[in-house]
Amino acid sequence: MEVSFTAAEIAAIVQAKGTRGATTDVVRRVSALAESGPGDLAFLGNQKYKADVAGARASVILLPADFPGEPAPGQLFLLVDNPSVALARVCARIERDLWPRPAPGIHPSASVASDARVAPSATIGPLCVIESGAVIHERVHLQAQVFVGRNAVIGEDSWLMPGAIIATECHLGRRVQLQPGVVIGSDGFGYEFGGGRHVKVPQVGTVVIGDDVEIGANSTVDRARFSRTSIGEGTKIDNLVQVGHNVSIGRHCLLCAQVGISGSTKLGDYVVLGGQAGVAGHITIGNGVKAGGRAGLNADLAAGSVVNGNPAIPMMLERRITILTQRLPELFKRVGALEEQLAGAEKSSS
Repeated sequence: MEVSFTAAEIAAIVQAKGTRGATTDVVRRVSALAESGPGDLAFLGNQKYKADVAGARASVILLPADFPGEPAPGQLFLLVDNPSVALARVCARIERDLWPRPAPGIHPSASVASDARVAPSATIGPLCVIESGAVIHERVHLQAQVFVGRNAVIGEDSWLMPGAIIATECHLGRRVQLQPGVVIGSDGFGYEFGGGRHVKVPQVGTVVIGDDVEIGANSTVDRARFSRTSIGEGTKIDNLVQVGHNVSIGRHCLLCAQVGISGSTKLGDYVVLGGQAGVAGHITIGNGVKAGGRAGLNADLAAGSVVNGNPAIPMMLERRITILTQRLPELFKRVGALEEQLAGAEKSSS
């Protein structure tokens, strides 16, 4: 990935609060501090790597406003409030250049039902399928092989990458981004046992996704048994996440890779679930709850709870238990020694 920015252009994009040093180099790459060289843009996003700044050879480095060091000759420090956010602004510009939005229109190989409504500013890529009654709003971009089911709605400025599937009656808000292979509206996992077999329960509800939601590759959101499965505005979902039927997820939540949420569970706003966390069905997770990776949530959690472990318990308690568990071998040795001493004392007394 090669780009081309002057130092002045980078400073304008990141809205630098101040500068130290100067460079005439053109920035052509983004790299880590320790691996950087002339023509690179680097950043200090984690204080763990603060020592790497002194040896970094990048032409431009994004640093916190209170960073005390001085640049090497021919090097520019750009001082910003948050280097990670500043780099994100640069990457947004790079993304715009690397993946320019194609001209509006419908590719000849796409299949679009006669009564589907496609906005003139939308882009429908190769081999897409848009079924009867579907609505594609302004500036939507469907890349290759996207499927939009009957009566589904895709909101303004949404971007669906190759292989995304939006099933019948599902609704996406504005500026939704779906990575490759996302499935919205797959059947919920519902069965009743009767007559010696598992009888499928029809899943006749829908999925409603709010504005500014992003969903990672190969994640799935099941349609509701009835009513709706919903994801609130601003929520970001990583790859390989499973959201079960009738789940309600609040606003601005973060679900990391391989999270699984069972049916009819409710998540409040600003919930964070670490990778591979599992959430049981029919429970309520309050606003602002944070759960560590592989945590098992099987009961209601009050707002603001911070938990870890399986079953999930308060994180500080879980850490204490982990530390104590590591001392068990030593404890068993001590108990064994005490038992031998007691046995010896009993023999002596008898």
